[in-house]
Amino acid sequence: MACAMLGSFEPKGQRMDAHNKVCFVAGAASGLGRLAAQRWSRAGGIVAAADINEQGLRETAASCDSIRTWHLDVTDRQEVEAVVKTVESELGPIERVYGCAAIQPTALLLDQDPDEIHRVMNINYGGVVNVSLSTLPRLLERGRGALVNFASIAGWIPTLHFGAYNASKFASVAFTEVLYHENRGKGVHISCVCPSQVDTPLLAQATSKPRILKTGPKPMRPEIVLDAVDRAVDRGKFWVFPGAHTQAAWRLRRFFPSLMWKIDHDAEGF
Repeated sequence: MACAMLGSFEPKGQRMDAHNKVCFVAGAASGLGRLAAQRWSRAGGIVAAADINEQGLRETAASCDSIRTWHLDVTDRQEVEAVVKTVESELGPIERVYGCAAIQPTALLLDQDPDEIHRVMNINYGGVVNVSLSTLPRLLERGRGALVNFASIAGWIPTLHFGAYNASKFASVAFTEVLYHENRGKGVHISCVCPSQVDTPLLAQATSKPRILKTGPKPMRPEIVLDAVDRAVDRGKFWVFPGAHTQAAWRLRRFFPSLMWKIDHDAEGF
């Protein structure tokens, strides 16, 4: 048995071919990364779950005998390369990569510690860069597999209190889009996932309590995001905007940017 307690986390319309294949998950200690690791295991796959939070990793791997864990600081380029190399040596070639590592502390930019702003960028964007550059060349060499980078609708829509997070996700969106176009037609699928707020522990990091979190759409369930990812990989789609309200927000930002700012200012009261 790969992973017990299927429950509501079982993918709907499961089509991903995970059986005996290796999935590398960066940011697997909680949230979307944890669920992605457990779903791959439940589908009969082998998981390399990596994160800096070792207690969280142990919880992710509980009752899942096909999940192996590795300590990983995604901001450390050499450590990422070393862990990826070890994973392939011990588990076999990586077939799918999930770049999920992220933090989301919030504040008005002039109130936020500059070191924290840089830390957000180093983890959220630097982690995407390090994981992508360590794994994608291996996938390309074999001519198969998938790289799934988790960005956010915050990578399209700037929002009060989320300036540092926005900057990191804008950078992740741009990096992943260029990476995709530079490697089209080489047998490896690349996706950029841009959900709106998701019901994961990341929400608790919004310590400045942005009012838009209360006035905006209800956070979506994480399994909705991963169902959308599975469909995108299966259909060869690059952009993944899970949920109808995510797609609507993207269109509003594109065509009515002033309206989006008015909604945000009205919510925050300034």
